[in-house]
Amino acid sequence: MSIEEIAAEAEAYDGAAPLDEATLLALRHHPERVRVHESEDGFALRLDRELSLVVRPDSRGRGVGRALLEQALADAGPGELLAWSHGHHPAAAALAASYSFAQVRDLWVMRRPLADLPPLPDSDVEVRGYRPSDAGEIVRVNAAAFAHHPEQGAMDEDNLRERMAEDWFDPAGLLVAVRDGAVAGFHWTKHHTAALGEVYVVGVDPAAQGGGLGKLLTLAGLHHLAATGHTEVLLYVESDNHPAVRVYSGLGFTHAASDTHVQYRRVSSNGGPSQHQ
Repeated sequence: MSIEEIAAEAEAYDGAAPLDEATLLALRHHPERVRVHESEDGFALRLDRELSLVVRPDSRGRGVGRALLEQALADAGPGELLAWSHGHHPAAAALAASYSFAQVRDLWVMRRPLADLPPLPDSDVEVRGYRPSDAGEIVRVNAAAFAHHPEQGAMDEDNLRERMAEDWFDPAGLLVAVRDGAVAGFHWTKHHTAALGEVYVVGVDPAAQGGGLGKLLTLAGLHHLAATGHTEVLLYVESDNHPAVRVYSGLGFTHAASDTHVQYRRVSSNGGPSQHQ
């Protein structure tokens, strides 16, 4: 089976996609950056220093994951290695602990129905759909807004174009806030299914923060998703980003314990499997 087929089988069984967007984009556009160990039962995939390990549901509990992990660790060499568990599976937690991976990040999925949305507040900011001439400003605002974010902050114009080439991209769903002729922020919404949308990225220029622009953009995106027929929306937020969690909770988003993605970190002097406990 191919990587895509194994990942789809695991997603159907687990209810969560086992590969994140950055990994999927790298597989499509930059396969030279991806190191893969695979069998008919699963695969271990390393993008730079980040590891993804997926085992087919029918092959679990047979040591397949452990064997793939040992291959990946031996290949990775010394240094830091990160790994995600999408859905915080107990088996993944046990395997991570046995190889000295420590839990370092919790990424929450928060959801709300798209009924009974609060009205849009009055504002002197123009919110409109994306135009091709906005690309440079989107990258600039994104870099400033996510300067300390390990994934999102690294987006450049090439990566922006790659994301826009995805089937789900709709220029009308990338809402841009303009104040005094300059882009002050944006809300990129995402279409998953006819019913499910996503608050994909909300970025506000630090110079424009503190005036309610983030809330305005978030609400504008929710109204756009509702107007295009979606009935539910989700978003991803770091569990320790308390200001953002408060904003989203105030907008009616809730988080269930099962809707958590966990990142693990391991630092090894030699990278080999002898480091496991």
